[in-house]
Amino acid sequence: MIKAVIFDIDNTLYSYEHSHEYGMRSLASYCNRVFGVSEEETEECYKRANKIMMGRIGSETAAMHNRLMRMQCMLELWDKPLFPHTVNMYDRYWNASIEHSLISPGIIRFMQKLKERGIRIGIGTDMTAHIQFRRLEFLNLSPYIDFIVTSEEAGVEKPHYHFFDICVEKAGVRPEECAFIGDNVKKDIEGAWESGLKGIWYTQEKEPPEHRYFPTIRSFRGIDVDEFLK
Repeated sequence: MIKAVIFDIDNTLYSYEHSHEYGMRSLASYCNRVFGVSEEETEECYKRANKIMMGRIGSETAAMHNRLMRMQCMLELWDKPLFPHTVNMYDRYWNASIEHSLISPGIIRFMQKLKERGIRIGIGTDMTAHIQFRRLEFLNLSPYIDFIVTSEEAGVEKPHYHFFDICVEKAGVRPEECAFIGDNVKKDIEGAWESGLKGIWYTQEKEPPEHRYFPTIRSFRGIDVDEFLK
């Protein structure tokens, strides 16, 4: 029986693409006003900076997601002053991204039902802790969360077994008593199963492919929680 349910965040609890779009709009507006560069130039430089930072970091760690370093790299590519613009650009991106988070339908009620049955609820995310804490509070999900594991804390990203070991440790139950729900088959689902957890694929309100290799949730709305926990 399932005694702990652990959720991925991005594209599981909310739509990452929608939020990222608004974050980039806000960033582009700042860069146009301050530096006179177009939205297209900002987008291109952002992508270039991302590739550069991934090459420099050289491994899959939470530093890959650190937008402050991307903004710094963008300014260096443009040969613009780092101060105060690095932090300003970082804040413009994340504030807009978080403020335009679209919560996944039914997730709050699903978590409420889990809590009513004494189920521990956790978070397992490949992202820096500060941003994900802000995101969870904005989505009004923080009251239901018992524990959080970020790749920043684990030192590795999903699907590394060490990440899932920490999830199980914090859940305080056996691996087979943990369900891990996420949108990424390789990172969330295969990673969970390989570490002994029950990986469940959330397909973001879309019909799953005909061939299902894992348990699947199309929507958080209308889930029979008692059946889910068996």
